[in-house]
Amino acid sequence: MKKFGSKLIRYLLLFLALNLSLAGFTSQAKASDNVFYDMKARAAYAIDAQTGQVLYQKNANKIYPIASLTKILTLAVIEQDIKEHKLSWDQKIKVTPAVAKVANDWHFSNVQLNAGEQYSVRQLVESMMLVSADGSTEALALADAGSTAAFNRKMQAVAKKAGVTDAKIYNMIGLPNSSLGVHRLKNVDKDAENEMSAKDLALVSKYVIDKYPETLKITQKKFANFDITAGQQYQMVNINALLPQNGYAPKDWEIDGLKTGNTDAAGKCIVTTGTYAGRRVILVALHTKGDWNNQSKMQKEFYEALAANYQPVALNKITDLPKRVQRARVVHAKKQRYVRLQLAKPQWIWVRKGADWHTTKPKFIPAATRQSVTGRLEAPLKKGQTVGHVELQIQGMPEVEVPVTSRQTVAVRSFWN
Repeated sequence: MKKFGSKLIRYLLLFLALNLSLAGFTSQAKASDNVFYDMKARAAYAIDAQTGQVLYQKNANKIYPIASLTKILTLAVIEQDIKEHKLSWDQKIKVTPAVAKVANDWHFSNVQLNAGEQYSVRQLVESMMLVSADGSTEALALADAGSTAAFNRKMQAVAKKAGVTDAKIYNMIGLPNSSLGVHRLKNVDKDAENEMSAKDLALVSKYVIDKYPETLKITQKKFANFDITAGQQYQMVNINALLPQNGYAPKDWEIDGLKTGNTDAAGKCIVTTGTYAGRRVILVALHTKGDWNNQSKMQKEFYEALAANYQPVALNKITDLPKRVQRARVVHAKKQRYVRLQLAKPQWIWVRKGADWHTTKPKFIPAATRQSVTGRLEAPLKKGQTVGHVELQIQGMPEVEVPVTSRQTVAVRSFWN
């Protein structure tokens, strides 16, 4: 009897283990079915730049070192100060011996800068964005703010304007603190590096593109000449391999930015942006696996997989969605009635090709501030008042929230008429 019982227990344990294994396999299969591309990176994030729709995310809110992707934020400060007439594109900046030391250090990304020479803001910006010149970046920041700490404060302020509140900023370049020599921050760890999340970098990139569209006129250049001295010129070649006609240019896309980066702590990082079917997408990847070619290949594959599987569709009015989300139940005391809804504004949504709105499983979600204890809308409501959002489950993508408003006024007294 004991022997039989022992066998029974072993069979039961085997049965449970098999079922758990199958359950795990099914769970993994479902998880993979919900992602149209797996970016081999520590973190990644992609958005429609016009609407903010999240197209892809992976560890998107975790903060990591960002290396020279920092220079997107640095550029935002420089362009802000040019717009406010604190700098000008043609203004000449004289290079100090300390900056020249960084610029001519072979360990860093650079164009040659000679101490005592003067270079225009435009030249320095182009070299910063096309070939990631560290010395040029330092020259710009110090001319603009006077010190690393002062420029850091400007970077933090611009980051907050972009919606980023937890960026760790130690310098304008993205190098470890100690690499800046006499311009490093005192009383800060020598290995301290700038840190942001993939989502934060997308927000900063969107902010720069929206507010300073001239950025893309710089980053889309494949070549630019840099005058080192009156008799010495260097041709800069943009290191973005996804630009049109380059080896990793994605089919049917027009890539025109933005920036790469690399340190030991950050690994290889990249932010790219481009357009397809009239829509701009921003793609961020931190600490990608493999070499630079593999990084570019993954970015190319992502863009092509997005275009192959999804398309942007206009959502102009609430009647474009199924009837069940065109109205919502509103309550007062123990009485209830329905209110008609309308879109807060028309917008574009990326959806699976061949799918209709029913497959997105639309669901109305009341705003927390408008909910009753039952979770339904609470009267009174004013016409045009935001009352919540319609949640769309896009296959293979994160859910989308479409803000909606009340199409009519609902007064409390109407419940007693």
